[in-house]
Amino acid sequence: KHKPQHTTHRGRGVTSSLRGFEEPLGPGVPSCDHEIAEVITSGMEVVAGDDQESLLKNSVNVERSTKEYRVYRRRWYILAVLCVLNISNATIWLTFAPIADQTAEFYDISLTTVNWLSLVYMIASIPLGLVATWLLDTLGLRAGIILAACLNLIGPGLRVASAIPSEMPDSVRFPLVLTGQILAAIAQPFIIESPAKVAAVWFAQNERATANMIGSMSNPLGLLLANVLSPALITTDKHTAQDFILMLSVYCALPLLGLLMSLFGVCSSEPPTPPTASAAAESESFFQGLKKLARNRQYWILCVVFGAGLGLFSTLTTILEQVLCPRGYDDSISGLCAALMIVCGVIGAGVAGVFVDKTKMFQEVVKVSYALAGIGFVVLAVLTRYRNLDAVMVVSAGVFGFFGFALYPISLELAVEVSYPVAEATSAGLLVVSGQIQGIVLVFLSQALALPLSGADTPYAKCGTNGDIVPQDNTVTMLVFAGISCIAGVVQIIFFHPEYKRLKAERDEAETTKAPTINGVTI
Repeated sequence: KHKPQHTTHRGRGVTSSLRGFEEPLGPGVPSCDHEIAEVITSGMEVVAGDDQESLLKNSVNVERSTKEYRVYRRRWYILAVLCVLNISNATIWLTFAPIADQTAEFYDISLTTVNWLSLVYMIASIPLGLVATWLLDTLGLRAGIILAACLNLIGPGLRVASAIPSEMPDSVRFPLVLTGQILAAIAQPFIIESPAKVAAVWFAQNERATANMIGSMSNPLGLLLANVLSPALITTDKHTAQDFILMLSVYCALPLLGLLMSLFGVCSSEPPTPPTASAAAESESFFQGLKKLARNRQYWILCVVFGAGLGLFSTLTTILEQVLCPRGYDDSISGLCAALMIVCGVIGAGVAGVFVDKTKMFQEVVKVSYALAGIGFVVLAVLTRYRNLDAVMVVSAGVFGFFGFALYPISLELAVEVSYPVAEATSAGLLVVSGQIQGIVLVFLSQALALPLSGADTPYAKCGTNGDIVPQDNTVTMLVFAGISCIAGVVQIIFFHPEYKRLKAERDEAETTKAPTINGVTI
């Protein structure tokens, strides 16, 4: 007797037979139930005969048919939904950082208070990152995506309300915009932890790194969009209430699109048939996964070092305008540096993703990228001490971004590899939480290390519009950050020696299901 094997889908973390899926595979294509029934019936007919070779051959066919894998075209739509949500959430995060001085004047707050509009993203992601990880592994991708899409639209809506001229006192306007930021920040962990899970559950083995790269790199594209849009819509001569209302309303468009795409297009958390053996395998429960991660030394090295890199990037994008304006660089230069850093970073991540998909050289790509990104950050930190280096500053930001961003999607994939069979949302999510924790520490550290601007530099400062904003010297901050990036790179290169557990499990499974031979002839 030949019984169909049960497949455990990592999309929900629960065991279910292929018979449990009711979704049709397409016009003219039989359901999973019908396919399995036909194979079993064929095998039983052979059992009734006396030809043992035919019996063995059909037995192998039954085994192999129950372990078939396939991919679905709608995986690209789900990835597109994540891209829209990721881009929109990132634009909300960094809306005010490129125009920190105008925001401080409009809401009548200090530059330090403006930083809280970005800092709440990092703070919220620490406890909520664990909650998002548990929900994604327990309730599935669809529930997490729709919840995130709703919060991602409500938050920017409140920000628009905070800028509308009314009887609302100034003491209420900033808490309202901060509340909008917090709601969008709550959505962020669900969004940025999803690409690794979508890649594992929906995509084939030779597509996972690329899919993770596309989903993950949409976040910096959103940061790029914010660095371009905010300085264009809010300038030194144009920062009235109507200007802020227009800008904040523009940032509501993509969240609305993301919500509509999520509600009407994401219909399931996982495909009817898994794309790979690892997607079909049973994943650890959330708490069991945490226990396994706690004992995984290589994972924690990756977690701490990746967190340092992510924290440095998050902090740099938050304070870049404040670093450059005291040296005489206006908002357009700081916005261009951030934009080129992201554009080159997306290109670097794309190259790295495709290369790793073809070669599986995760470790080599990560170590080279860490080394060159550290060198790039050192150069950028030194250049920020000088004036009138617009072109060199922009180029150095692009070089740093090219190698620094290549680390992000590859590190998330590597986290899944070294921690398998821990659920993808858990292993990738804790890396993001590590980055946000370190980002918070670095933001406060940057404020503590900032010094009063020297008398020689004060006449060149281009911060604020009416003299109420006091610029500060961030030279020590940038040099300390450069040192942190170098230490992280050295630790990664010397101590990180991963084992690709997921790839090994898939190779082992492929060997066990390989068709047997008799006298060198495949049967």
